[in-house]
Amino acid sequence: MAVKAIPDGFTTVTPHMVVEGCAQAIDFYAKAFGAQEHGRIAMPDGKRLMHAMIQIGDARIMMVDAMEEFGVKGPKGLGGTPVSLNLYAEDAKALFDRAVAAGCTVAMPLEEQFWGDLYGKLRDPFGHEWSIAQHVRDVPEEEMTAAGKAAMEAMGAGS
Repeated sequence: MAVKAIPDGFTTVTPHMVVEGCAQAIDFYAKAFGAQEHGRIAMPDGKRLMHAMIQIGDARIMMVDAMEEFGVKGPKGLGGTPVSLNLYAEDAKALFDRAVAAGCTVAMPLEEQFWGDLYGKLRDPFGHEWSIAQHVRDVPEEEMTAAGKAAMEAMGAGS
């Protein structure tokens, strides 16, 4: 039997998050986003995880504890993150509220955006940024481009 190059349940791109407190993050993501754990492998000292896997909806996310001695740094060690994980939901408001109740902080309120999504951003206690979205209307490309330009100009970023 041939081995599949991309295992069942995976997509071509799978996020791999570095987290200070990976085991605690798994529990938090279950509470905030309904994540399901798909296993973990501890370091020999049993204190940190060298690998873990969660699934939110139909997306799998690999995780590992930050390990400065190996140059593996999470958002707290880096002083922030340049990446936002976008999470589409059937009910963005309910998910957004659930995540805030679990301990996420609002980085951008949940509002309808010019591209047709109800969209907002959250920061979790581990320093990762999550955008929560629900597609609420289809927007023609020309309208989206014009609205995007107007939004950037209104924010002073149009030049």
